[in-house]
Amino acid sequence: MTTPDLSATNAADPATERARAAIETVFRDEGRRVFATLIRLLGDFDLAEEALQDAFTAAVAQWPKGGVPDNPRAWLVSAGRFKAIDTIRRRTRFDASLATLGGQMDATAPAPDEAGVEDDQLRLIFTCCHPALAADARVALTLREVCGLTTEEIAHAYLTAPSTLAQRIVRAKNKIKSAGIPYVVPAPDDLPERLDTVLQVIYLVFNEGYSASAGAALTRADLSGEALRLGRLLLGLLPQPEVMGLLALMLLHEARRAARTNAEGDLVLLDDQDRTRWDQTQITEGVGLVRRALAAGGAGPYVLQGAIVGVHALAATAAATDWGEIVALYDLLLRSAPSPVVELNRAVALARRDGPAAGLAVLEAILARGALSDYHLAYSVQAELNRQLGRSAEARAAYQKALSLARHEPERRFLERQLSSLPE
Repeated sequence: MTTPDLSATNAADPATERARAAIETVFRDEGRRVFATLIRLLGDFDLAEEALQDAFTAAVAQWPKGGVPDNPRAWLVSAGRFKAIDTIRRRTRFDASLATLGGQMDATAPAPDEAGVEDDQLRLIFTCCHPALAADARVALTLREVCGLTTEEIAHAYLTAPSTLAQRIVRAKNKIKSAGIPYVVPAPDDLPERLDTVLQVIYLVFNEGYSASAGAALTRADLSGEALRLGRLLLGLLPQPEVMGLLALMLLHEARRAARTNAEGDLVLLDDQDRTRWDQTQITEGVGLVRRALAAGGAGPYVLQGAIVGVHALAATAAATDWGEIVALYDLLLRSAPSPVVELNRAVALARRDGPAAGLAVLEAILARGALSDYHLAYSVQAELNRQLGRSAEARAAYQKALSLARHEPERRFLERQLSSLPE
């Protein structure tokens, strides 16, 4: 989704300046939702993308003259839809099926929301998570086309190459067209089978907002806020333990946002954060959701991760953290959802409970088998544990490896400071 070109507007005119600000705000806050609605109405990703760009182009031309509409999102949806009809009419001599679609769209008003899902973006996430698509393709397609993450951001989350992710997205879109997968809300009985992928998508969006994969800023509040909004909608649709666990996990992480960086935008580690800056309202809600999920018999990956973050959130000080409980929860999580990243996090907790040598032994076994070889945080942990053990040469090598892999400026500055603090 390309940022609308506002260069042709006259910034000296107050009305134009108000329109410019409104267009920028709507593009940032509502653009992906408008896109999701257009996909539902048009039934085609590429046509919806073109219609969205045409709608914003029309807004750039008309809003400075006629004023900002009372409902900008509805205006853009309507404008995009009619632009798409015009596009289809121009192409009808080349494709008879487009003529049929154009006639259907011209004769009907935009379809009302279908029962069960009240938000087009959430609806579209479920649609992209159709079981006919490969699991990795479902996630990649949804993150790219519905949630607006770049191919590079998604590839970072998957620890894979951007070109590989791009191929998955193309294959998924082709599959939707060739198989005739409809853009409809799944029946209630079909919703649970798509839940795991939907939860994964929402959490990946949150992670990119909570800890951006690259760039100058550590976080992207727009993405984490959107993930929280979708999580609440999903909980209203399916009040199941894992949905509660996901929302709790996101809330408990988000509660620490203000304390994660200092005034210069540099990273502040968990132990050094000012806990008075943590959002207690979000902590209370998150812990409450974890307790509800556990009481309902939930012990899935999101519930367990929410419980782990809840232990941190309830500790008045870093020294008061119950690392024994956290290790036990990671043991359960490894049985429920084993992964090298979970093993890494457990190694960190083990080091806090039993000492750096215990954690380092586990971490180096993970690295020895080739897992996490391109993950900068694994080498950052390795460096820190070696530093605590007085192994400066090993720590230096690990910090240098982490620095070579890190793409995020606050993390790079942190690693550089740690590296420079090591004794020669």
